[in-house]
Amino acid sequence: MMNGAESLVRTLVHNQVKVCFTNPGTSEMHFVAALDTVPGIRCVLGLFEGVVTGAADGYYRLAQRPAATLLHLGPGLGNGLANLHNARKANSGIVNIVGEHATHHLAYDAPLTADIEGVARPMSHWVHTSRTSQGVAQDGARAITQARTAPGRIATLILPADTAWNPGGEVCTAEAPESRAAYDAEALEAAARALESVTPNAGRCAILLGGVGALDTALTWAGRIAARTGCAVLGEYNVPRTERGAGRVQARRVPYAVDPAVAMLKAFDTFILVGSKVPVAFFAYPNKPSVLVPPDARIIPLATVEQDINGALEALADRLGARGLAPQGVAEALNHSSLTSLPTGRPEPAGIAQVLATLLPEHAIVVDESVSTGRGFETPTARARPHDWINVMGGSIGFGLPAAVGAAIAAPDRPVIVLEGDGSAMYTEQALWTMAREGLNVKVLIFANRAYQILRGELQAVGAGTPGERA
Repeated sequence: MMNGAESLVRTLVHNQVKVCFTNPGTSEMHFVAALDTVPGIRCVLGLFEGVVTGAADGYYRLAQRPAATLLHLGPGLGNGLANLHNARKANSGIVNIVGEHATHHLAYDAPLTADIEGVARPMSHWVHTSRTSQGVAQDGARAITQARTAPGRIATLILPADTAWNPGGEVCTAEAPESRAAYDAEALEAAARALESVTPNAGRCAILLGGVGALDTALTWAGRIAARTGCAVLGEYNVPRTERGAGRVQARRVPYAVDPAVAMLKAFDTFILVGSKVPVAFFAYPNKPSVLVPPDARIIPLATVEQDINGALEALADRLGARGLAPQGVAEALNHSSLTSLPTGRPEPAGIAQVLATLLPEHAIVVDESVSTGRGFETPTARARPHDWINVMGGSIGFGLPAAVGAAIAAPDRPVIVLEGDGSAMYTEQALWTMAREGLNVKVLIFANRAYQILRGELQAVGAGTPGERA
């Protein structure tokens, strides 16, 4: 008879959860033993929990199916929260398995005892503690259903040690999640009327894409709508993944900094939101707006990230008679036949962008945590060979190296390029060990600023002056 841990692992495998990123401890040993004996799931060790949770995020971005994590009690979960925050903002589906003391041991308040549900709740959509070993498999199936729910959710299942070692129940099949919600027909008609009013001198309208709206299918529909109406196609500053490069529609990215973002967006009086939100500043700054669009702008929410984004754009294109049009804004390919024009000398952001644009392999996956160095990379790399670009969504640094681990495991036949600020790399440098241990196809570029460069700019932006010797 299998124990609760084995019933859970077999339930994960039965429901096509193929990878478990782990940093276990004593309470999780029966789960580890089950990972070793049950075929069909890959166990990937991380030396820090932020690597584990960030890898699960990166995995979902490419695979579009959840991985599992295995974390050690409340402190282990706590160590992984920063990248779970990023994953939640990215709408990445993850099944967290968090070990807990045996139920009879909790009364003694051992050193590692913690309120695990309380730790988990801010970064999870669903939290549950297994009560019996017989119910563990069913609890696991429920967690999988939650993680698969569009656009992706974080499900945290807490596994007391005795529910792992005592006899388990039968393997369970997860219920199919609900389909994406339909877009709103009235919003579709409002968007169509706004787009029909676009002229060279009036009706300044922009489609703002986010979520899966930044992938090729949605971009193509948006490009056709732009070809029909003359509207602009914009992208949120951060999207979970965008498919870009030669032959693909380029969505102009809303800048990070407040002033250039306001300057870009003031050109429009109507914004059609597709998987996106009204652009806001990352932080509040004295005498600067929090909302970046004009105060009197019209906002039309065509489809949220929970809704059928591709269906909404396709229907809008049909409503406007744009289905058969060639998309507008398709990036032309660079001439890659000669490398003689590559820059030389001291690395500078413009030169780095030129090198990336020229040398990025076809179908590469770029994980971007370049922070201050990489803010100008968008335009030069738009004409590179077709590639995917992944951003940190929640602003919590230490994302890039772990996310690259997950992306490389999700897409082992594709090269992964990490653009990493040196400060951000220091948060989760243990991911380099996992890359080496797993033999992953990852190249890491560290931008050695040797200073907390972004904060120098932020000191100026908030009006706090120039840092002195102690700062």
